[in-house]
Amino acid sequence: MDDTQYGTRNKRGDYVPNEPAQYAPLFSFPPKPAALLKWLPHYFWPYNILFGLSALAWWYWILPDVEAMAAPSWGWVAKLFIINLVSIFVWFGIFEFRLYIRRAQGSRFKFNAKWPSENPSSAFFFKSQNIDSFIWTVFSAIPIWTGVQVIVFWVYANGWVPWLTIAENPIYLVCLALVVPILHEFHFFCIHRLFHTPFLYKYVHSVHHNSVNPSPFSSLAMHPVEHLLYLGVMAWHLIIPSNPMIALYQLHFAGFGAIPGHVGFEKIEIGEETAMDSHAYIHHLHHKKFEVNYGDGLIPLDKLFGTFHDGSPEAEARMLARFERKKARMKARAGKAT
Repeated sequence: MDDTQYGTRNKRGDYVPNEPAQYAPLFSFPPKPAALLKWLPHYFWPYNILFGLSALAWWYWILPDVEAMAAPSWGWVAKLFIINLVSIFVWFGIFEFRLYIRRAQGSRFKFNAKWPSENPSSAFFFKSQNIDSFIWTVFSAIPIWTGVQVIVFWVYANGWVPWLTIAENPIYLVCLALVVPILHEFHFFCIHRLFHTPFLYKYVHSVHHNSVNPSPFSSLAMHPVEHLLYLGVMAWHLIIPSNPMIALYQLHFAGFGAIPGHVGFEKIEIGEETAMDSHAYIHHLHHKKFEVNYGDGLIPLDKLFGTFHDGSPEAEARMLARFERKKARMKARAGKAT
């Protein structure tokens, strides 16, 4: 495909889409019914349906029965850990192998013209972004992912929170499943904004932001504290009356769903003249600009708080003006302190 039909490249060879990033029309005001109907299939396919199906597969074929969940044992917990580990490496590896190892579409639609494997950095273990990402994923992300699952299922199995059945609450649980992405977006925005406070950014979130040119395995390259809060989104279903299958879907949406924002390409080619939107542009801008786009574009929270950047020159000017106001406030406080 000719990516210049959809965007341009700057002097460094970085790709910039012609169309500015936009929020989903789900919360548009005034409402835009035509745009909403056109967008609605993308809400489900491919990611939400895939993550929902993966949750069902885990529930029916991988997890033990309720009695075993009530008293966790090393056997099924170790099995769950291995399956989580293998599945995340297969899922991330599909994108990594095709886009970064085979480079099947070259640099077409690639935001950053550089390839992480060709740019070693002392910010990473062994100066390798991929090795660094593997270490954080294997030794932090997957253990915490598995631990969150075990704890949440343990609480459900012991009857310490309501376990709503699909037979008795079909409409409510279907509606709850439909808002899983919305709940994820709200949770992600809140903790992400928190991680950009000076102390937490320096000692926690900077691990993730070392990947200024993220690739698929950067998706879960995080500090353990960030893993705990990010994957802890599953715990919302201990507060909201829910069902453990939907809680599992929430976790899979967060874990497997970390990939779209870190794939590094605006479009993923699936044929000579066909490509799938990655929906990565908003989060790519966050990795590039740092203090914008704390959400992923579903709920307009960044617009509400003045931190949205759509990639346009106007948004860049607003961001720089906000930085200048911030510097002025800091300078004024320093002056008062002296």
